Amino acid sequence: MRTKVEFPSQGQNLAGLLETPDQAIRAYVLFAHCFTCGKDIAAASRISRFLVQHGFAVFRFDFTGLGNSDGDFANTNFSSNTEDLIAAANFLKENYQAPELLIGHSLGGAAVLAMAGELPEVKAVVTIAAPFEASHVEKNFGAKLDNIEQDGQAQVNLGPREFTIKKQFLDDIRNQTTDHIKSLNKALLVLHSPIDLTVDIAEAEKIYKAAMHPKSFVSLDTADHLLSKAIDSEYVAQTISGWASRYIPAPKTETPTLAKGHVMITEVDHKFQQEIFTDHHHWFADEPTELGGQNSGPDPYEHLLAALGACTAMT
Repeated sequence: MRTKVEFPSQGQNLAGLLETPDQAIRAYVLFAHCFTCGKDIAAASRISRFLVQHGFAVFRFDFTGLGNSDGDFANTNFSSNTEDLIAAANFLKENYQAPELLIGHSLGGAAVLAMAGELPEVKAVVTIAAPFEASHVEKNFGAKLDNIEQDGQAQVNLGPREFTIKKQFLDDIRNQTTDHIKSLNKALLVLHSPIDLTVDIAEAEKIYKAAMHPKSFVSLDTADHLLSKAIDSEYVAQTISGWASRYIPAPKTETPTLAKGHVMITEVDHKFQQEIFTDHHHWFADEPTELGGQNSGPDPYEHLLAALGACTAMT
């Protein structure tokens, strides 16, 4: 289910999207998008979709002045982004459930690291192509850096759009520290590509070295900075889901007591997903996503063929 919401942050209304699974929710996830991007960037959408299919509820939103959120981007900075994230986490806590997993892409990764310590319910943090220091983003301003310093602001081309960057933004990112990474006290997963041309993989190494255990690092091999290829986004989502299971286990399913030879089928999502129970086993039946299912288990035809094939092989 996809629910569009608005929530207040620093006197502005921010636009968010909450995606929830049809089965029992494993945990709520707060996703922070990359610098000057939006909640609907392809990578964020694909990663969220996969996590929802695996039981997570994912909340992503447009930072102040971006996408469908109110405010002027020129007046924002790294500190205001972290305030937006805290406001989003509080919104989830007050209206649904506090997030247990934070995911940040690029500068969003630096932001979730900066604010994670203020959220006691968070158990795990994931960074994707994130810089070690917020000031790393300065290199995106190129020759306009001097104009920002001298004139107080300048128009900077960032991707397909032009943004006003003010000196207050530079001052803010230069004043940020990285001490919080060492005292994170959360499980950390660092994901980065060795061929990232926007944020060098050396930044991931700095994050990893600064953090205390438990921590993990996964190379994204041929991925670009924005994870523009669907296969890379899906790999990231699969990795996050598997890694998070150590810190955020799936909700326990109440197993019915059945006599040997009996099978119980229960409907899960009022679409195609079914839970199947026997005296000692439990699994799902479903349809592929292209047919409207979640692909959480074999379809009925595959079950039938599997039964015939297994029976033939055994006998």
